[in-house]
Amino acid sequence: MDAETGPGKGPGTDPGPEPAGTEPTPTAATTPEKGTAPEPETDPTSVSDPTSVSDPAPGSDPAPETGPASTSGPASTSGPASTSGPAPSSGPASTSGPTPIPTPRPGAPSHHPRRPLRRALAALSLVLLLLVLALLTAEGALRVNYSGEPAPGTRTRDQDALWLGHAWVDGRKSEADVRELAGRLRGTGVRDLYVHSGPLEDDGTLPDADYPKARWLIGALHRELPDVRVQAWLGDVVASEGPKGLHLERPATRSAILASTRRILAAGFQGAHFDLEPLHSGDRDYLTLLDDLHTLTRAHHALLSVAAHQIDPLPGFHSFWGATTGHPKWWSQAYFGQVARRVDQIAVMSYDTMQPLPSLYGGYVAQQTSLALEVTPGSTQLLMGLPFYHENRFGHWARGEIVPAAVRGVRLGLSRTDARRARFGVALYVDFAATDADWRAYREGWVE
Repeated sequence: MDAETGPGKGPGTDPGPEPAGTEPTPTAATTPEKGTAPEPETDPTSVSDPTSVSDPAPGSDPAPETGPASTSGPASTSGPASTSGPAPSSGPASTSGPTPIPTPRPGAPSHHPRRPLRRALAALSLVLLLLVLALLTAEGALRVNYSGEPAPGTRTRDQDALWLGHAWVDGRKSEADVRELAGRLRGTGVRDLYVHSGPLEDDGTLPDADYPKARWLIGALHRELPDVRVQAWLGDVVASEGPKGLHLERPATRSAILASTRRILAAGFQGAHFDLEPLHSGDRDYLTLLDDLHTLTRAHHALLSVAAHQIDPLPGFHSFWGATTGHPKWWSQAYFGQVARRVDQIAVMSYDTMQPLPSLYGGYVAQQTSLALEVTPGSTQLLMGLPFYHENRFGHWARGEIVPAAVRGVRLGLSRTDARRARFGVALYVDFAATDADWRAYREGWVE
């Protein structure tokens, strides 16, 4: 996480750098043809002895005798040609010739060396086909989820939030910037400002030098917008997929995070907003940290809020994704509910969804809104993230993830699940990448 640009470098995404001042072999001649047997060499003694009979080939009838077996008497047709011993063989195979290759018996199983490879490729093709069909089915369901009309009254509850970059606390912003921001926010539903004041160090500490203008900013904002709450946005990489980052399993790291939170509350912030990533579904150490943090913030009459991962679009999808990519992006719905019960605010990072079209993205946001509403208690404020940034990279299609589609998806999900939910809003990510079109879409689709 970059202290100059803000989140993960922001909640789940990197919108680009904040503007300064504003914010990957034998030859064919000697080797018989495969599948044919060489002609055997003939033993001279077997030719000169008329009483000698060659052994018949296995499974064939011996040829009848056509001449006399002896010159002294009649030939016997009822017994073997000789009673003195077995008929002589044709002799051992010559060691100077090539080794005979037996002809496969008709009906015998084939052991072609490429057969296992072909079977593996066929199985892989079948798996890929099933995955494609499942993907097409899921995308079709998202398109259907985007249909219909939002219910009346599914508009702002004046409990929205805005993520602000680090330039607001490091000295790059002025009183004029504060007045411009206040003018932008008046008449909207924005109540909470998450001001990037970190990131945390990997041991959980937070240097005071990271937010030198915090007191000035809080005072200036309250003069312009008395009802706005200013919270410190703190984040860092979690060492869940590598050795570097926060080790939440260590009590010393959790204790350091608590100490850092005390310091930012003493600086005048009215709450602490945490964006720790990547957090795997089911992480018990994170829940322990939230329990301790909530005890601390309540004692200071401050808010505890978190940026949350998206919820499994299909049951168990985080397990499948983690097994195939090593990065289980989603949380189970049950784990999302466990986190939501431990905080005052939970903001879903409902962007970076890999959806290429507005209709698919809007349907996805509608689904995420419903899933989150189902498990978030009424005492916790739920916010759905809106993408106020524009870039194309893996996981994010700028032409698909647009504010109008997100707002409509939020309203559809709210309409279908809990249209009268009071503690609900949207969170705008992020101030320094937003355009006038983003603000206009937010106002027209959600506020007015």
